[in-house]
Amino acid sequence: MHPNRNGLGIQLTLECMVEKTVVSVTPKGAAVTTMDSRSPFGAGYDFTDPDVLLKGIPVEEFAQLRATAPVWWNEQQESIFDDGGYWVITRHEDIKAISRNSDLWSTNAKGAVMRLPEGVTSEQLDLTKALLINHDAPEHTRLRKLVSRLFTPRSVGALEEKLARSAREIVGAAREKDSGNFVDDIAVSLPLLAIADLLGVPEADREKLFGWTNAIMNTDDPDFDSDPTMANAELMGYAYNMAEERRRSPADDIVTRLIQADIDGESLGDVEFAFFVILLAVAGNETTRNAMTHGMNAFFDHPDQWELFKRERPATAVEEIVRWATPVHCFQRTALDDVELGGVTIRKGQRAGLFYSSANYDEAVFDRPFDFDITRDPNPHLGFGGNGAHFCIGANLARMEIKLIFNEIADQIPDIAKLGEPQRLRSGWINGVKNLPVSYRG
Repeated sequence: MHPNRNGLGIQLTLECMVEKTVVSVTPKGAAVTTMDSRSPFGAGYDFTDPDVLLKGIPVEEFAQLRATAPVWWNEQQESIFDDGGYWVITRHEDIKAISRNSDLWSTNAKGAVMRLPEGVTSEQLDLTKALLINHDAPEHTRLRKLVSRLFTPRSVGALEEKLARSAREIVGAAREKDSGNFVDDIAVSLPLLAIADLLGVPEADREKLFGWTNAIMNTDDPDFDSDPTMANAELMGYAYNMAEERRRSPADDIVTRLIQADIDGESLGDVEFAFFVILLAVAGNETTRNAMTHGMNAFFDHPDQWELFKRERPATAVEEIVRWATPVHCFQRTALDDVELGGVTIRKGQRAGLFYSSANYDEAVFDRPFDFDITRDPNPHLGFGGNGAHFCIGANLARMEIKLIFNEIADQIPDIAKLGEPQRLRSGWINGVKNLPVSYRG
């Protein structure tokens, strides 16, 4: 059974749609070759519906599309984008091709996030375009060059000793308990500490940082009832104050370096810095936490792999954990011109959903993709994005955190065991887990 889709076997049924290829018309009038104009998954089916991902990655549906209609029109009756729907891109090669072609595909036109909270206005959508993930060149190139200082091998390496100590303490505290929620006890803490350390957020403010990020990200889950707009404003205000303080009293830290001009006279303005803090706090915290949790659950469901990890600690394990977890279900791009892809015409202004959770199980790329294999090599997964200009800037930091936490689990609580199935996050684009009940003593 694939753990990201409850109740689904991995013997995928791909027949039945192959002979139903017809010509249909999208709401924008683009003639396309696709499957039967009726959705094969039922009326109103939407790959970004939070209730779809709540059940787990839709692996069977994705496999069917990869085999029969790898570029498929997903109709939407209503969305903030008011464009009738989007193209579902399921194949690894197509997602990479789009990700690498910034001349034809924009993140800024309609943003990268496919599913925004109910009630978000078009004006609020425009505000999100200040985030780095929603920029196009040349502005994206300038901003990424500036913030990449945070993630140089030297900068990330400088954190390793402190994060290793923190990982040891986090797992050590869990070891003192009989049982608990793996997410809260272990997975949450290290990513939050890493981001806080990078930015120099004092210990007293770190719980607030965590609360703000949860409120901003978990807008479709009824267990999180905080106001995301208020949380966003509070986090932005905190970042403004941080920048203002460093301007008054420069320090030997990364915040000071980001807001001070470099040798080319470039620096982050206060608004740019504030939006970068939001992106870093949200993306760096949530995604790594979910990779750790899905990874632990994968080890529970594949005990032979846990025994192998404890015994040999293969360097390839982290990449397989990220592939298997695929913390970001999807991002989108908007076509800047008419473009042919997968035998169909995507019209200028239409959205293409890059479904990494499909690409990472693409049979054309991965041998036995539904096997969790920590020795898999090569492993060209798209868990950090489809490469190109928007490849995850913090990938190396995330890899380090995952390695450190699993090494400590193997050393300190090797008999950790699952007490119940994961409780998934309700989200249209984050492949998240809220609760994974475990015994720390086996």
